[in-house]
Amino acid sequence: MNVLYFAWVRERIGVPKEQIDTSAATVMDLVEELRAREERYALAFSDMSALRVAVDQDLSDFDASLEGVREIAFFPPMTGG
Repeated sequence: MNVLYFAWVRERIGVPKEQIDTSAATVMDLVEELRAREERYALAFSDMSALRVAVDQDLSDFDASLEGVREIAFFPPMTGG
């Protein structure tokens, strides 16, 4: 699956996107897998209240299923202007 990172999440991880093979059942399971990879991921996902997620380009929750999902995007909360 493609995993996309935006704004400060991208800056902390160091890449804008990556292809990941995962056995994670939910978005949160994927986050736990990523956190265990390296310190940069652990730092990026240290405060889950400061993150939002989109599953196949639809805003979603961290308990969303990953069955059949092709793309996950992590980003900070959106602000208007």
